[in-house]
Amino acid sequence: MSTALEKGRAWVAEMNPTLEQVLSERYDDLVPEMAETLIEWAYGRHYTRGGVDMKTRQLCTIAALTALGGQTTPQLKINIEHTLAAGASEREIVEIIWQMAVYGGMPAAINGLNAAKEVFQAA
Repeated sequence: MSTALEKGRAWVAEMNPTLEQVLSERYDDLVPEMAETLIEWAYGRHYTRGGVDMKTRQLCTIAALTALGGQTTPQLKINIEHTLAAGASEREIVEIIWQMAVYGGMPAAINGLNAAKEVFQAA
């Protein structure tokens, strides 16, 4: 059986192959092993769990990040990319973001829609 780190790295290899390297270059000088810790904990222990398919898990992530508001825009954009890679359509992503207007407020939803537009236009 593989370790959480191995599971996380396998997930990242499929969804965002450069993620660990980018995180390491950006943060490991401040917090040693931050990138490896994130890959192991978030992806290896959470995203790779059973019980929910990856598309659903990613749509939930988009909902949470949207409801949290504009301070999560960088993470939201990355997760919109991951959600597209997991098989969600642009329409599904937009509907999830728009639904968060009820829970996170209109400004949060607008910020989420702006992030989605940027990701969709870059693709």
